[in-house]
Amino acid sequence: MNNQAQSFKVTLSDWNGAVRGRPFRKIAIAADASLYDLAAVTIESFDFDLDHAFGFYDNIKNWTRSEKGYELFADIGEKMKFPGVKRAKISKVFHTSKQKLLLLFDYGDEWHFIVQYLGVTEVKPGQKLPLIMESSGDAPNQYGGFEEEEEYEDEDS
Repeated sequence: MNNQAQSFKVTLSDWNGAVRGRPFRKIAIAADASLYDLAAVTIESFDFDLDHAFGFYDNIKNWTRSEKGYELFADIGEKMKFPGVKRAKISKVFHTSKQKLLLLFDYGDEWHFIVQYLGVTEVKPGQKLPLIMESSGDAPNQYGGFEEEEEYEDEDS
């Protein structure tokens, strides 16, 4: 089993879940890894800093209406609707090929990543997990596009 991993395609989507032509990464990760681990490798693969809270949700178009989810807030002691991400093993959460969850990163800016389970993949001896198997498209600047906020700051000064 050492040469197998779970594989995912993670696509940076718009707020409606559209992924066509959007940047994506294919990731291999150990089956016993947690959703926290999956989120960390995803966020880092898009050159973002893992400096905001996040959650996984089953409603891709409207995360607030999700029936299933996992939230980092629950791991830090907040009373939440859903369990935490640190103890949730990806092998327990993802079990059907093509299954998708929304990874919502940064509740303020709401970066939407569609996480699609691809199944078990072979890992070559010597390859360390997690592993970025494929990278397509440039990641946007995590903190870019805040011209409006800068204008407001100028007005306040």
